[in-house]
Amino acid sequence: MSNSHLFLKPAFITTPGQNGVGRYFCQLQRVVLKFCKNNGSSRGMREFIENKLIDFVKETPEVAVYMKPRRHRTPIIRAEYLNGDTQWVNARNFTEDEILKWLQLLKTQSSDKTGIRLRKLLHTDHPSVQGPWTPYTFRDPKLNLAEFPSPELAGPHVVETTATEELLEMYKNQQIEDVNEKRAE
Repeated sequence: MSNSHLFLKPAFITTPGQNGVGRYFCQLQRVVLKFCKNNGSSRGMREFIENKLIDFVKETPEVAVYMKPRRHRTPIIRAEYLNGDTQWVNARNFTEDEILKWLQLLKTQSSDKTGIRLRKLLHTDHPSVQGPWTPYTFRDPKLNLAEFPSPELAGPHVVETTATEELLEMYKNQQIEDVNEKRAE
């Protein structure tokens, strides 16, 4: 075991409210778009604000978006998360599509965890060079290209009729029985 862990700040994997266990809520709290009204390197940011910002805000109402015009400065995207972390993206000469992709990335991640050693509950002096086992380790690669539902992959326990079809069949049988009872009377 090396001594590289001595200088890193230890931290455990925590998410506010155990995000993803019960329900998901976006970790991104606020986005500040800093740009120059005249500078050529801010052209993509200005086009994004004019054309695509309204759509982004409608898609993600839980994120507050602020615009901050600054003279003769490089455009920057600043993202602030619920846990207090802040990320900066230098958007110099970005197109409006690139800015939208960066905003989508910042929206879907929790925050920047670089420099933090994540602690595990287990320790070994001889870690595996093969990596951890997952349920998908020895799966057939054909599953990546398969379209589901697939009768070849389903096996012998395939149900031929759907639940809706079975309910309709039960309803028809009930109607027939009712008619037969009325005739018998």
